[in-house]
Amino acid sequence: MKKWIVMIAGAMLLGAINSACVGKEKTKSDAEQQPDRTSQILGQFSADSAYRYITEQLAFGPRVPGSEGHRACRDYIINRLEGFGADSLMIQDGIVTAYDGTKLPITNIIAGYNINAPRRILLAAHWDTRPWADKDHDSGNHSKPVPGANDGASGVAVLLEIARNLAIKDPNVGVDLMFIDAEDYGDDKGFSDNEDTWCLGSQYWIKQGMPPYHPENLPVYGILLDMVGGRDARFYYEYFSQANAANPTIKVWSEAENINHNDRFIRRVGGGVTDDHVFLTRAGIPTTVIIECLNDQTQSFPPVWHTVDDDINYIDTKTLKAVGETVLNVVYKEKRY
Repeated sequence: MKKWIVMIAGAMLLGAINSACVGKEKTKSDAEQQPDRTSQILGQFSADSAYRYITEQLAFGPRVPGSEGHRACRDYIINRLEGFGADSLMIQDGIVTAYDGTKLPITNIIAGYNINAPRRILLAAHWDTRPWADKDHDSGNHSKPVPGANDGASGVAVLLEIARNLAIKDPNVGVDLMFIDAEDYGDDKGFSDNEDTWCLGSQYWIKQGMPPYHPENLPVYGILLDMVGGRDARFYYEYFSQANAANPTIKVWSEAENINHNDRFIRRVGGGVTDDHVFLTRAGIPTTVIIECLNDQTQSFPPVWHTVDDDINYIDTKTLKAVGETVLNVVYKEKRY
């Protein structure tokens, strides 16, 4: 998954990002962005259900585009969303070319809730898994696919549990859940010259005109979930999110503090990550990412990242609960206009 950029002096880096990136939104101060102060948990997010959705995805095996596990998981996500009463369901099939020349059959899936609402927000996660465990400590595992319990299945699981809640109680705004394909089939060599080899599904969607949206009805912001189920995970502000999507970033971390998940959501900047949120923001949807990118042990991604150990044993229901409750509270607190 994605490339990680080491953090340097905050003021110098922030200036560089602001001048280099497009799609920067106007921001307000932390105080202006504080949600209503309350400790009330809205909705009924079940970490146990999210955990089960992870195990169900893992039962298909690795979800590498073109594999049998990938096809089975595609159908699973669609069936779950249909069962959770999505008002609309867009299934976008396509072919993308990976950096190594491989043609990848991909599917992006968008489920809409409260589709007639004039104001919409986007929640997203990638559902594919990396073809190679190229960061495993054992070089003999480098050609093996990653199980993807945390890196892939956890974000999907949280979105599915949010979908279950939205089927029970309508939000005030429209909410679209986007399951993005082919995020993790990128070239991990170098930094500035391989960005476009990652996030192929979101890039394809953008190039195809971002259906079902048009320029006048884009979501006002997005929240991307990636590696959100790891053991004892802590989530710091991600560089590009803070620089180019400050409003949703502050909104999410403030809400986590409101409902006492500030032990998991740390209001300091962590690493910078090339992930789907970068491309969504550039396309006009300011998007923040919730991702573990400053692990205490590795000082970057979790220790099981891109290894064969990214399995169910690394999943923590307390982490799933903190992320799920926070995002669901943000959703249910949104005003219609």
